[in-house]
Amino acid sequence: MKIGLNTGYWSSGPPADVHERIAEAERLGFDSIWTAEAYGSDCIAPLAWWGASTSTMRLGTAIMQLSARTPTAAAMAALTMDHLSGGRFILGLGASGPQVVEGWYGQPYPRPLARTREYVAIVREVLARKGPVTFDGDQYQLPFPGGAGLGKPLKSTVHPLREDLPIMLAAEGPKNVALAAEIADGWLPFWFSPKSDAFYREALGEGFARDTSRHGGLEGFEVISTLPVVIGDDIEKCADIIRPMLALYVGGMGAKGVNFHYDVFARMGYEAECARIQDLYLDGHKNEAIAAVPLQLVEDVALVGPLGKVTEEAEVWKQTLLTTALIAGPAFQFEQIAEILS
Repeated sequence: MKIGLNTGYWSSGPPADVHERIAEAERLGFDSIWTAEAYGSDCIAPLAWWGASTSTMRLGTAIMQLSARTPTAAAMAALTMDHLSGGRFILGLGASGPQVVEGWYGQPYPRPLARTREYVAIVREVLARKGPVTFDGDQYQLPFPGGAGLGKPLKSTVHPLREDLPIMLAAEGPKNVALAAEIADGWLPFWFSPKSDAFYREALGEGFARDTSRHGGLEGFEVISTLPVVIGDDIEKCADIIRPMLALYVGGMGAKGVNFHYDVFARMGYEAECARIQDLYLDGHKNEAIAAVPLQLVEDVALVGPLGKVTEEAEVWKQTLLTTALIAGPAFQFEQIAEILS
């Protein structure tokens, strides 16, 4: 299993120790560094700024939100970053959710799978640079069929460094996961658990079957997921570091009935627990929601506790379809965590 560094998106401002973490990750030979965006920091500017201090790690977005940029703007950012990094860029894309898409970007959310399929097709056409880009889809049309009536097909002035620049899709539901296998070069799960490995293998298999050129299936297909690791003698205290994030995503990152993170944990068998966490969180009782996250749920998606326990449980993760584990936390822990996971 490869190891990557997950810097995520910012809270109130840039993380103070990020340069130390990136330097240590580079020193230890980590495979990649990843940034994200929600409705604060964007994912490209930090990746370019911080990536300039690296020379070996791949630079990925996990994720670049579809609604934040048109497909051609995403392709422009990708080919620009790939040139600046010497061919180290990975374009990780995701649809986000209706609260962000409609509330922050002011765009309609329906039919995210269809939108994703068209979006990736346009990005690939830009990167191929075979001719002026045209597209006549349900979600996107190039040139725009209205307005001033002066739109014309255009071709990127920049020659892409790689036509096969890797594109990865963030997905949580089975249909989205299958789409990643069908049209992308990798899948970015969120809150992956070894107990869901068979479920996701089946979903990916459906996607691979739609593309007859992918006879190898998982061979050459990347699955890159965050894997929280907290080592300490007190398991509950270790779990307490993870609980606030879990409560946020289960309870607060989406409306009732339309929270894809909630659905991930419900499929694991925690439907009743998720309902309670969500009720508490949406009612403003965040501390109670955090306390309601059971230890077993934390242990399903993270490695927490004494070194021996974490080392033993890591072996289970190594048998899953994950190809790269993304870690976070302070830099002084990286070497020990990398030894456990690699």
